[in-house]
Amino acid sequence: MSDKTTHFGFQTVAEEAKEKKVAEVFSSVAQKYDVMNDLMSFGLHRLWKHFTIQVSGVREGDRVLDVAGGTADLSLAFARKVGAKGQVWLTDINHAMLSRGRDRMIDHGYAMPSAQCNAEKLPFPDDWFDCVTVAFGLRNMTHKDAALAEMRRVLRPGGRLLVLEFSRVWKPLSPIYDLYSFKLLPWMGKQVANDAESYRYLAESIRMHPGQEELKGMMEQAGLSRVDYFNLSAGVVALHRGYKL
Repeated sequence: MSDKTTHFGFQTVAEEAKEKKVAEVFSSVAQKYDVMNDLMSFGLHRLWKHFTIQVSGVREGDRVLDVAGGTADLSLAFARKVGAKGQVWLTDINHAMLSRGRDRMIDHGYAMPSAQCNAEKLPFPDDWFDCVTVAFGLRNMTHKDAALAEMRRVLRPGGRLLVLEFSRVWKPLSPIYDLYSFKLLPWMGKQVANDAESYRYLAESIRMHPGQEELKGMMEQAGLSRVDYFNLSAGVVALHRGYKL
């Protein structure tokens, strides 16, 4: 093992250990993931994702890659956009989450491809996708810079990367948001999913994730151009957008 460390929530762990710990979290919450998303966000995650779809500019016939796509909320919406001539790849590193997402796609009548893979080493050719998205997955990745570079690599020239992720809330709301995150969220996790610890990690991972300006800089460092972002729900979530030129 190397002596390199990274964060897992507020803990410091060996880099090699983080992927396993994150996998344990999402394997634990997979069955209740959609229910908890609705409860935790009071249904707002649906609006955040709808906004992402609208900003994406995806059209009929496009090729879309949904990284860390989980239970396929975005993949389903994109499948409707691209139509029979387009293609949506659903990917996730976690088998339990990917299985639920793939089954959902099939249940809704979309036989789109899926792949279990690490976002830091995407198994796709250069310059292939019109749009790449990652929603609420980037903060769980060990080497975010490598993942962003990979997502840029597989974009065609003129393609865009969209990163939907928790971010820095408007400062006056911080005390209320902290109370919700560290008290109510684990309690809901215990009551609904019988797993307080995974939702405690969720709250901690949000605090360790780069804020709006820092993530913008990381995307620019990865070679993306015209990077901008939209604050949603007072900065609880931000949608970053960058282009491969």
